[in-house]
Amino acid sequence: MKNVYLSLVLLFCGVTLHAQPSSSGKVFRAGAATSNISPKIGTSNNGNFQDVTIRSIHDETHARSIVLDDGQTKLAIVVSDLCMVSREIVDEAKRRASEVTKIPVANMMMSATHTHSAGTACAVFQSKPDQEYVRFLSERIADAVIRAHYNLAPARIGWGVGSEPSQVFNRRWRMKPGTRIINPFGKEDQVKMNPGIGNPNLLEPAGPTDPELPIISIQTADGRPLALLANYSLHYVGGNGPGEVSADYYGMFARRMKQLLASEDQDPAFVAIMSNGTSGNINNINFGGKAPDPAKPYERMRTVANVVAAEAFKVYQNIRYQDWVSLSSLQKEIALKVRKPTADEVARARDIISKAQKPVMTSPEEVYARETLDMKDYPDQVKLILQAFRIGDLAISAIPCEVFVEIGLDIKKRSPFKPTFSISLANGYNGYLPTPEHHKLGGYETWRAKSSYLEVDASRQITASLFELFDTLKNTNP
Repeated sequence: MKNVYLSLVLLFCGVTLHAQPSSSGKVFRAGAATSNISPKIGTSNNGNFQDVTIRSIHDETHARSIVLDDGQTKLAIVVSDLCMVSREIVDEAKRRASEVTKIPVANMMMSATHTHSAGTACAVFQSKPDQEYVRFLSERIADAVIRAHYNLAPARIGWGVGSEPSQVFNRRWRMKPGTRIINPFGKEDQVKMNPGIGNPNLLEPAGPTDPELPIISIQTADGRPLALLANYSLHYVGGNGPGEVSADYYGMFARRMKQLLASEDQDPAFVAIMSNGTSGNINNINFGGKAPDPAKPYERMRTVANVVAAEAFKVYQNIRYQDWVSLSSLQKEIALKVRKPTADEVARARDIISKAQKPVMTSPEEVYARETLDMKDYPDQVKLILQAFRIGDLAISAIPCEVFVEIGLDIKKRSPFKPTFSISLANGYNGYLPTPEHHKLGGYETWRAKSSYLEVDASRQITASLFELFDTLKNTNP
C-alpha cells in the first residue's frame, strides 16, 4: 500500500516511474511513431519520365520514425514513403524537430523509401513538387520525430541479419557482341538497363546483388514489440493502379510485420519500417528467366512484401536483446563536382527541343535534351551530407543517392562494425551513385540528368569519407 501511495504522489508531481535499469545502472529508452504524408488528389507524382496527376489513394503514405536514447545520446531515424526527398525539406524538418526535442540535427537520419507511387518531393525529369506539399512534408516528417520522442520509454534492443535472394536481380545487362545500344545522347553504351525478359541478345548481368536483410528490433522493457527497422537492397516493385498513391512493398512490409508481431490496439503502437539499401542497379525482375504470369495491380508488391517479411520474422525469432547499448553518430558535409554539359551538347539539346511537337517531352532524346538544358545552369559543385550511426556494435551509413549495390557490399565488407548496412536516399537527393567502372559501361543510371549528375569518381570519395567516420566512431567507442 505504501508503494502504491508513493507512485501516486510521484505521478501527481510529474515524475515518471521507469523500469529497472540494466546491470550497469544505465537506462536505454526508445520511442516510435508514424506521421501521414499522403499528398492531395490532383497533385504531382514523379515516378515516371512524365509527370502523373494523382487520382486516388490506394494506401496511405507515411513518415515512420524511431528515436533511441542511451541516457547521453539520442538518435532519430525517419523513413518516408517518397520516391526521393530534397535536402531542403529534410533540413527544415530536422530544424523543427530539434527545436522541440533538443535532439541535435546531426543525430537525425531522414530518408526516402523510393516508392514510385507517392507525392512529388523533388524536381526530377518533368515533375515539380507542389510548394504547399513541400511545406506539409517538412512539418509532418518533423512530427514523426517529435511524436516518437514523446513516446520514449524504457526498452531493449537487438538485431540480426537474414538473407532473401529470391527477390533481387541486377537490372543492368551486358549484351552479346555486336549488339548496339544507342543512348539518348547519340552515343553507344556497353550495358542496357531492363533489357526485357526473353531478349535473345542477353549475355550476363553487369553486376552482383545483395540479398542480406538486416533488421533492428526494439521491444518494451517487458518484452512487447515496439519497433522494427529493416533494410533491403531492392528498388521499388511497382504495378500500382493508374494515378494511385501507394507506399509500394515498403508499406506492405510494414503492415505485414505488424500482423505478425503486434495487435492492432497495442499501446504503444508497434511501428515497422523498411529502408532502402543500396539498390541503384537492382530490381525485382529476372530478365534471364521465364516471363511471369500477368499480375493484377499490387499483386507483385504484396508478394515481395510477404516473402521479405517472412524472412524478417525468422530472424526476429532468434534475436538476443540487450537492456542497454551506447549510441553515437557523426556526419560530414563534402563537396562534389557536377557533370555539366559542353557547349556542343547544349546546342544539340536545343535543336532537339526546337523540333519537339508537344510541350511534354515524350521520346528519350527529348526528355534528356530538356534535362541537358536544365543541367547547364547547375552549380559546378554541390554539397551533400554523409552520416554514420553507431548502435552498440552495429553501424549504419547514410548516403543521399541511389547507391549501386557494389558500393554497399564494399561498405559492409570493409566496415569495422559488424553488422553494417547502408540507407540510401538519406538526408537529401543527389541522383544515382554508380562506380567509376559502371560509368565506363554507360547505361541509364549514368546518363547525365537531375537524376544522375555527380562526378565520375563520386563513389570513391563518398566511401572514403564514410570509412573515416566509421574509424572515428570505432576509436571513440565507449
